[in-house]
Amino acid sequence: MATSSGPGQTAISPDATAVPKNIRWVLLGVLLAMLLSQLDGLIVGTAMPTIVRDIGGLDHMSWVVTAYTLTTACSTPVWGKLGDLFHRKSLFLGSIVVFLLGSVLSGMASTMGELIGFRALQGIGAGGMMAGAFALIGVLLPPRERGRYQGMVAIVQAVGSVGGPLAGGLITGHLGWRWAFYVNVPIGLVCIVWCAALLHVPQAARRGRVVIDWAGITVMTAMITALVMLATWGGSTYAWGSAQILGLAAVVLVLLAAFIVSERRTAEPLLPLRIFTGQRNFPIAAVLLTVAGVEMFGATLYLPLYQQTVQGASASNSGLLLLPMMCGTVAASMIAGKVMSRTGKYKIFPVIGAASLAVGMGLLSTMDTSTARLTTSVYMVLVGIGTGFTIQMANTIAQNSVELRDMGAASAATNLFRTLGGSLGVAVFGSLFTRALAGHGGGAPSEGGSGGSATEHMSHAAREAYLQAAAHGTQEIFLVGALCAVAALVSALCIKETPLRAGPGQPAKPATDDSAPAAVGATS
Repeated sequence: MATSSGPGQTAISPDATAVPKNIRWVLLGVLLAMLLSQLDGLIVGTAMPTIVRDIGGLDHMSWVVTAYTLTTACSTPVWGKLGDLFHRKSLFLGSIVVFLLGSVLSGMASTMGELIGFRALQGIGAGGMMAGAFALIGVLLPPRERGRYQGMVAIVQAVGSVGGPLAGGLITGHLGWRWAFYVNVPIGLVCIVWCAALLHVPQAARRGRVVIDWAGITVMTAMITALVMLATWGGSTYAWGSAQILGLAAVVLVLLAAFIVSERRTAEPLLPLRIFTGQRNFPIAAVLLTVAGVEMFGATLYLPLYQQTVQGASASNSGLLLLPMMCGTVAASMIAGKVMSRTGKYKIFPVIGAASLAVGMGLLSTMDTSTARLTTSVYMVLVGIGTGFTIQMANTIAQNSVELRDMGAASAATNLFRTLGGSLGVAVFGSLFTRALAGHGGGAPSEGGSGGSATEHMSHAAREAYLQAAAHGTQEIFLVGALCAVAALVSALCIKETPLRAGPGQPAKPATDDSAPAAVGATS
């Protein structure tokens, strides 16, 4: 079935509904790029002490991570929209080239300033890899069939979240910190060759003159930059109620209003407002992904910190400490995917997922200095199940709510919300944890230490005070996470279960009878 539209819109080719026979092999190449971009967001964490000893720049160390996440967030919607306007495959391969160039230059950096700049370039490429990967999955796989392959995506995302710190520690310890960046090159080249040979994208044909929304790109970049700066500086560099933070908040609101006005007036908006207003499911999915980003980033950063500091776990095994959560995520994603493909029903999964997140985070907020590691692992499984049911389903719901011409913009938007949720969550959690340590006194552990070695030179009283403070800070972090999960649960209950498309070229239409499952995914 082919459809056509007016100038500047899309025409869907007849083969757009066909799922490639070698789709699993094609997805492996796409998911490999996604894995690289996720790993590099976390891989430098365990390498940073070595980097600082080598090239200095301790005062600007946090910007090595911030520069990467900031440019990733800013560039993701741009890459997504360019993919809608031009050829998705070419843009995807181009983003990998930019990422590899940034990786090589980061490995060659001789000063902290150079490393921060090259990490920013690397983040631009990573934004295109993430936006391109999700858009390609949305184009190649109709939502009704996507559940069959959801386990592959879940495994990649889980490994990316857990494997970053672990890979960073192993590579830095055996090969040196520069190889934390150089290792991307051979993997990235394999990804380029793989996708160039196997990836064939059903592209929406554009008619008429292509218009790029430069005003939207500029305003959105400034808005995201101000928001990330607010999250990064709030509660640490400046107090949350300071003039600097309140001023940044005002700038964000003004830029948001300007962005909405700009997107309404341009012919080809960067983030078409129709994806937010066409169906209520898309903004609900955005809320779910934002909360999931808060929960995932908070858990992956502060659970290892708690287990190392309070429970005395080894820092070298910090990545492995998250295995219970990873297993829960993968298992939940695979179960939800298979049930969704078989029945076409999906609303129940984000509802269960958000509830599991609320319970898991609530239980984690009860941990203290006497909590056993096994107990923590059980709580982590609940959080993993929650993220597994929530993230993948929210992405599917969002992509099922838009037309093919907006797939890139919609996929980029969902990834943007998840990234920003993580950035905001980490900032707020960091402020809570720092305040807890400062409020309880007892001193701080020696720099560079972790686990038992961090407090071994303290007096018994000072050590107990520090452990109590760390446990209290962790409790506050996960209590806030539980409250966010409750908000996600309320949003999930509002999802309208519309039929899943049976092909990328078929728009989703509201179900006329919720009791008629035979209509779900029907083809003409």
